[in-house]
Amino acid sequence: MNKVIEARPGEGYRLWVRFEDGVEGWVDLSERLFGPVFEPLRDRAAFARVQVDEFGAIVWPNGADLAPDAIHDDLKKSITA
Repeated sequence: MNKVIEARPGEGYRLWVRFEDGVEGWVDLSERLFGPVFEPLRDRAAFARVQVDEFGAIVWPNGADLAPDAIHDDLKKSITA
C-alpha cells in the first residue's frame, strides 16, 4: 500500500497529497463528495480539517476517509501523461 505522508486542502475541493514514495500532486474531490459521509465535507471548514492517519490514509474527523491506492494511481497517471 502506498502511504500518504501529507495532505493539505487547497482551493475548492482540492487536496495536495504527497506519498512516501515521492509521488505528489493535486487531487480534485469536487465530484466525489456525495453520500452521507462525504456531503458534510462540502462545508469548506469541515473539508479543511483533513488529516493523515497512522495507516497513511486521508481522513476527516466525521469518519470520511479515502483509499490512498486509488489516489496514488491517479497521480501517477497524471505525471506520466
